[in-house]
Amino acid sequence: MAGLGIVLALLLAFANKKLYVYEDPRIGEVEELLPKSNCGACGQAGCRDFAEKVVGGNVVPALCTVSTVQQRQGIADLLGVAAGSVEKKVARLACAGGHHVAFLRARYEGLKTCRAAAVVSGGGKECAWGCLGLADCENVCTFDAITMDAHGLPVVDSAKCTACNDCVEVCPKGLFSLEPVSHRLWVACKNQADGDTAEASCDVACNACGKCVADSPFKLMQLAGNLAVINYDWNDQATRAPIERCPTGAIVWFETPDRTAKGAAAKKILRNDPLPLRY
Repeated sequence: MAGLGIVLALLLAFANKKLYVYEDPRIGEVEELLPKSNCGACGQAGCRDFAEKVVGGNVVPALCTVSTVQQRQGIADLLGVAAGSVEKKVARLACAGGHHVAFLRARYEGLKTCRAAAVVSGGGKECAWGCLGLADCENVCTFDAITMDAHGLPVVDSAKCTACNDCVEVCPKGLFSLEPVSHRLWVACKNQADGDTAEASCDVACNACGKCVADSPFKLMQLAGNLAVINYDWNDQATRAPIERCPTGAIVWFETPDRTAKGAAAKKILRNDPLPLRY
């Protein structure tokens, strides 16, 4: 037995030496400096993966948008590299159809989540592309960056948003996307119906009138089916001009990351009460 133990110990020692894979000790040190939220905002699988990429020189510390400036600089100082800079991204909602401007065709009764409601004839909203307002995005956001307003629409706090992508993934209507804050021109609608149908279901829906396209700089905007879309490859030409004649206010301009403006021609919405159920 003693001899067998010695042989096995020698085999284990040999295997440990032969199969040993060197790991840069700085990876663990960088990981300790990260917030350990494993949110994926940096585009990596988690904080450990991000630490490996930073140490390998494949990404810059600034790509971890969840960490503080001090944490990012600490990583940069540890590795002797520049912290770098990355344009802030925030989650944006392509819908402005709160219950004071958008009709319901049926009242949903069931599990109070957007995903559950969406599988029951789309959730009851007359606009099949509209926000269902049951707060899946608010509930999944671990950074408290999303709250529901008085009209049942999610509001994003850009200061708290880390662009972790959780709200994008959880929304059954695909209404959220992560956008650089420099994308100030925004289409707050995803309704694909024809203009009359869209406006009949929601006061602030895009009616595909084409005025924004006519007023925008070359190639910045176009109509895709019945919806205005923005080509951000031409974002350097973006101005407020496309919002000014939008009759419904579906095209907006972000004056700050948290505040939008509508054009002069947009209809004024004074109603605060929910619209009646329309069977």
